[in-house]
Amino acid sequence: MSEAPVYDIDPAVFWQDPYPDLAKMRGLAPLVYVPQMDATLITRHDDIFAQEKKIEVFSSEQPGGLMTQLMGQNMMRRDGADHMDERRAIFPTVSPKTVQRHWLAQFRTAAQQILEQLAMTEGCDLVQDYALPLSAEALKLVTGLTNMSAIEMDRVSQGMIDGCANYTGDAAVEAKCHDCTASIDRHIDDCPPHTGDAEDLSLLAIQRRAGLSDAQVRANIKLAISGGQNEPRDAIAGTVWALLMHPEQLMDVKAGRASWLQAFEEYARWISPIGMSPRQIAQPYELHGVTLNVGDRVFLMFGSGNRDERIFAQPDVFNLHQDNRAAISFGAGPHFCAGAWISKALIAEVALPMLFERFPKIELAGEARFGGWAFRGPLQVPVRW
Repeated sequence: MSEAPVYDIDPAVFWQDPYPDLAKMRGLAPLVYVPQMDATLITRHDDIFAQEKKIEVFSSEQPGGLMTQLMGQNMMRRDGADHMDERRAIFPTVSPKTVQRHWLAQFRTAAQQILEQLAMTEGCDLVQDYALPLSAEALKLVTGLTNMSAIEMDRVSQGMIDGCANYTGDAAVEAKCHDCTASIDRHIDDCPPHTGDAEDLSLLAIQRRAGLSDAQVRANIKLAISGGQNEPRDAIAGTVWALLMHPEQLMDVKAGRASWLQAFEEYARWISPIGMSPRQIAQPYELHGVTLNVGDRVFLMFGSGNRDERIFAQPDVFNLHQDNRAAISFGAGPHFCAGAWISKALIAEVALPMLFERFPKIELAGEARFGGWAFRGPLQVPVRW
């Protein structure tokens, strides 16, 4: 038994583009230790897929972890029966049936309103002007925090994900995160304390009717916002950018030779909006000859696994026709993203088709910029029509 080989990164360079380093890590060893993160990274697809399911070793319960300390112990930071109990409690909000029968029409209404405003212009930044407000309006409905503005929804989401990825301990980033969680608490406080309306399927109402504690309700609302805003926002703008960069594939979708869902799922494999999920070692374990000790921090690098050359024919290429069924964009184990059905509906059934229908001549108007590794997406996508 031995220690994982050490791999040093430049955090700023890694944030700009993690994929070259991730490829080198995969080639070096199945596990590498990155001192700048004080974490062991699992970078190969099959290892991530198999080990994520072993919750008795790779525990999501991390009392000292950034997410728990900053946002409270949400269901993502619980394992076993406790996790499943909270997951079942929120299921009526996120189930495929609820998405199709309840949320989808409301998402389309929100998109139509945003597109009508954009039609009065000659172009926009897709991130700020379309993906951000659409994702936020959808999330306001799903969480029940309809008293929060779209801009504030995006601000608090970004503040929390920055805080959860703040492994260098930047005090300003932590302070901003605390400010964002306090804003969410204020908006929850301003909502009615209880709803008996069975037609209210928001996350806030469903959890209260299920009898979850106030702490659980708040922590899970913060979890939903931390992932439910930035990831659809980034995937909407990013998938549009990918299609505009590959016009022949866009034509395939428009002609019915491929689907909007294929485009979204291939983008999510290629540029993983959720690039990493942290775990804490709960009992001594050996993997590929490397000893992992109790308390060690381990990162499951979804963004790396989704570009594993052992699995995908064209790992570094956006090709919506390639077989990407092995992608782990939403996770692979019991913590598989609970909002996956909402994301797929919002992006593939609303955001993408409605944008290209409203602006059939849309084109890129400048260079897109990307950033992030734990969470990754476009910072700017200028377009015109």
